Amino acid sequence: MLRKTKNFLKANGFHYKKKYLSPLVAPENYYVLKFGKNHLNNRYIVQYSYTWTGRMKVTQIDLRLHGQKRPRVFVNEAQLLSYLRKHLK
Repeated sequence: MLRKTKNFLKANGFHYKKKYLSPLVAPENYYVLKFGKNHLNNRYIVQYSYTWTGRMKVTQIDLRLHGQKRPRVFVNEAQLLSYLRKHLK
């Protein structure tokens, strides 16, 4: 999931750790990826569900850089990558 973003992070020298969450009550699943150069203090959270054909559908991507209180919300991976290219140098 989000292969382009992972390749971007690897190419720019960021380390990351991933974790999957599936709550019991909600139909959505969550994918949390923490990343950073020295400390894993940034994260993005992908909220996704499955369609009736079994395909994965990304509902929302939240990005929190350096412990922000209000996350940036993206609809797709292309918007996320363009934001990361501008702000992570």
